[in-house]
Amino acid sequence: MRVDLFDFDLPQDLIALRPASPRDAARMLVARGDEAIADVQVLDLPQQLQRGDVLVFNDTRVIPAQLTGKRGEATIGATLHKRIDLRRWQAFIRNAKRLRVGDQIDFGAGVAALAEARHEDGSFTLLFAGDEPVEVLLERAGTMPLPPYIAGKRSTDARDREDYQTLFAREDGAVAAPTAALHFTPRLIESLDAAGIARETLTLHVGAGTFLPVKAEDTDQHQMHSEWGRIEKDVADRLNEARAAGGRIIAVGTTSLRLLESATSEEGIIRPFAGDTDIFITPGYRFRAVDGLMTNFHLPKSTLIMLVSALMGRERVMEIYAHAIEQGYRFYSYGDSSLLIPARAAK
Repeated sequence: MRVDLFDFDLPQDLIALRPASPRDAARMLVARGDEAIADVQVLDLPQQLQRGDVLVFNDTRVIPAQLTGKRGEATIGATLHKRIDLRRWQAFIRNAKRLRVGDQIDFGAGVAALAEARHEDGSFTLLFAGDEPVEVLLERAGTMPLPPYIAGKRSTDARDREDYQTLFAREDGAVAAPTAALHFTPRLIESLDAAGIARETLTLHVGAGTFLPVKAEDTDQHQMHSEWGRIEKDVADRLNEARAAGGRIIAVGTTSLRLLESATSEEGIIRPFAGDTDIFITPGYRFRAVDGLMTNFHLPKSTLIMLVSALMGRERVMEIYAHAIEQGYRFYSYGDSSLLIPARAAK
């Protein structure tokens, strides 16, 4: 499909630079099939679901993966993308024309890395010096990797260390937050429990590739970056049991959705999973695992707006986004939320 089919104009003042406070006070657009769009709050989520439904969260934890250092007199920026092993990470480099394989980058605070290899997409493998875990080094020298559309408008600060983590974050490894879950608070979890809404967690370490625009003119020409994920057997078993009992699987975020779909057989059985996924979901895809999606609002011409268009239909998504813009919803990582239930799962 043509990538420009997923374009739209967004007023810059609708890009959220801070999350709502409290988090569950964010607005939520609800779209069920072709029914009229509803405007509620995230705190109203329990009333929008049914007893027996299951929310699936991503428990990845964002690491301070943004680094700035020196290679001689040149300033080099690095955004870690994907762990290769204990001391090596694949990274996207700013000012890459000043960096060659074999160069040493000094990131300060006793943190240094060797540019060990360059990949076809322009990223580098960085080999970190020393014996300390890389996560320890990042706590000393790194900053939170806010999306470019926020970082371009303000500097990262101490608040982002907390704001850019979800309530469920426990597995270190992401360089971008699974932002749909940023809206959840203990009081919302209590309300969901009281309403009989179950919850499960999986792990997908979100890479910096999530911020990259689709540069191809056609979706068939776009190459997705891979990310590592895991679904435990007991989680897969409980999800299959919930669906067999008539419950719906609602992915909280596109990361959870992508991993669930990667782990599910053609017959709709969710299986344990541990490994990389580069699944690219576009209109025409047949969903096997999920019955709905809670997600923030996405960038024009991005792989994520293509994903929600696959779930709801492209024309319906353009209608949803036009409504969101008209009603002043806040967009992107720190913005408002939507609950999307395709017609086949709306009851």
